[in-house]
Amino acid sequence: MQPTEADIAEAKTRVGGPYSWYVLGVLVLVYVFNFIDRQIMAILAEDIKAHLGVSDSELGFLYGTVFGVFYALFGIPLGRLADMWHRMRLLTIGLTLWSAMTALSGLAGNFAQLAAARIGVGVGEASASPVAYSVLSDYFPKEQRATALSIYSSGIYIGGGLSLFVGGLTVERWNAAFPDGGPLGLVGWQAAFMAVGIPGLLLALWVATLKEPIRGLSEGIVMPQEPRPFPKFLNELSSVLPPLTILHAATHGRKAVITNLVGLAVAVLFFAGMSHFTGNWPQWLALGLAGYAVFSWSQSLKHRDRPTHALIWGTPTFLALVLGFGMISMTGYAHGFWGVAYAIRTFGVDKAVAGFFLGGGGALSGFLSIIIGGKLADTFRRKNPAGRILIGFATILLPIPFILLQYTTKSITMFYIWAFLVSLFGSLWVGVAGATAQDLVLPRMRGASTATFFLGTTVIGLGLGPFLIGRMSELLGDLGHALLATTLLAPLPLACMLYVYRNLPAAEATRLERARAAGEPV
Repeated sequence: MQPTEADIAEAKTRVGGPYSWYVLGVLVLVYVFNFIDRQIMAILAEDIKAHLGVSDSELGFLYGTVFGVFYALFGIPLGRLADMWHRMRLLTIGLTLWSAMTALSGLAGNFAQLAAARIGVGVGEASASPVAYSVLSDYFPKEQRATALSIYSSGIYIGGGLSLFVGGLTVERWNAAFPDGGPLGLVGWQAAFMAVGIPGLLLALWVATLKEPIRGLSEGIVMPQEPRPFPKFLNELSSVLPPLTILHAATHGRKAVITNLVGLAVAVLFFAGMSHFTGNWPQWLALGLAGYAVFSWSQSLKHRDRPTHALIWGTPTFLALVLGFGMISMTGYAHGFWGVAYAIRTFGVDKAVAGFFLGGGGALSGFLSIIIGGKLADTFRRKNPAGRILIGFATILLPIPFILLQYTTKSITMFYIWAFLVSLFGSLWVGVAGATAQDLVLPRMRGASTATFFLGTTVIGLGLGPFLIGRMSELLGDLGHALLATTLLAPLPLACMLYVYRNLPAAEATRLERARAAGEPV
């Protein structure tokens, strides 16, 4: 059903109004639960390692790679579904799934079972940000968008902080009350998963009551509704899910099949080579699968939706944005996960104490950081079309001296202080990146834009960061040295930010023109 003039008139009153802030508040709470369920493994890592007998690299795989790859892959079709269907319904389903799978993580008895549950969490959470970014971009005008998305992104740090505090406290108290295992034989880390997963099922009922905004109204480009979203969603899913990818490519002709098979061959060679070199086949199987699936999807999109392909994969500025912020997030995820284990191993603090100081400090610093970053970004943008990217430069350079201090100090108090400052300066970019990605595409493409952007932060950031630090820790025999090595990566994201800064104004100014040239009917 297409919106009527009366629907449009009513919806206009909600754009930037009180109801938009109410929706923002609920979505922040959803994102809090999103990151509680995702990040709680950081405080549980040492218990999981001891109970299941896994290595540091396997911990990095469980926390980052297996979650991140499936989050990214399913984010593509779910992002496209968010562009075509009722977004609040999609979020309700996703929240229900990832909350249930988080609770089921508490029943895992071995590495494989926990990996399977983490896959389910990743698939469910893949719906959250494409929906939220799209909805908030329709509820807030462009001049407020970075601020709104920054506030939404505060859920990362509130949720991450709460996960450490709640997880650490639950483990300590459960194990004290049930030293030989509690009901169903559950130990502390298993009970913690259940404690944070079950409340999300109740939150899903609240999300279901939120009103769906009119797509594109905030920019005066009201987009028509897609009459057949689910066949297109299934078609989108087949473009990323092997072996359906080959059959999907066949619908676009012989040349498309050959191109797809070449991509598959490259992925297989990558998997075989890295597995042989490192001896860790699950990690590289997951990343090889991710790389092939992303390639398959991009080629399919080129055939099915040339305008969207042109504004995303055909725009070097967009790709540099994804790569640059992906590498920034790689450092952030590595420190977010392994910093807790470092404190426990180096200073001998118990989990409840580490969870309180690192969780509370991370929540406060992260919240302040992204709010400040969003406000500064909107201010800079009013003076310079590329002004937001200055925040990208800052978030790469400013944390470096504090990282060096954090992992060389002999004082646990100073460790907490340096960790606070690393988070404060290292989190400025979050809302900025999302808002910039939205500005480079048309309203109907926001879900796909968000999904593509998160390919960088999940496949690169989450899929590589925690695993590589875990592997380096094993090779060096020193987790601190592995974490210090992340500072050597700074020149790579800096180069990406420089490219984006120089080319962003032109890319944004020509988006409609380039979309029309690719066949967009607007």
